[in-house]
Amino acid sequence: MSMDLGGAQGGVKSDINVTPLVDVMLVLLIIMMLVAPLLQQGVAVKLPTASNYTDKPETQGQTVIAIASDKRVYLNAKPLGKDEELGVKVKDLLEDKKSAEKIVLIKADEAVDYSAVMGAMDELRKAGIEDIGLIIDRKRQAGQVLGGQ
Repeated sequence: MSMDLGGAQGGVKSDINVTPLVDVMLVLLIIMMLVAPLLQQGVAVKLPTASNYTDKPETQGQTVIAIASDKRVYLNAKPLGKDEELGVKVKDLLEDKKSAEKIVLIKADEAVDYSAVMGAMDELRKAGIEDIGLIIDRKRQAGQVLGGQ
């Protein structure tokens, strides 16, 4: 390696030193890899499994209703009180969104009674919300490794 000090041969060396840039970018990448899964946690729910499903992309503005095993209802990871109406809250939340984003996803614990899920769906339909989806886990088949497709 040689070092150009400027002197009589041509002035100041104007090469970009990319080592600090690479260091900063690697640190930012590691931080994002650690933080991203924590942002998607929401409410801890053990989802039921199914083998017949359709993959849907996750977007930032999704409206998710979670029903925990003790039948507490959460709207976008915020608990709803007993006196709060689910349908009204969701309808108010969806007013500002585009028609493509007005899908409500229900994430219910597998220990929750079917009647609790149907009750939430009934409240949504009474409020005029028809686009409802259910979130499930993929059913593992023998020898299948999930994650890489």
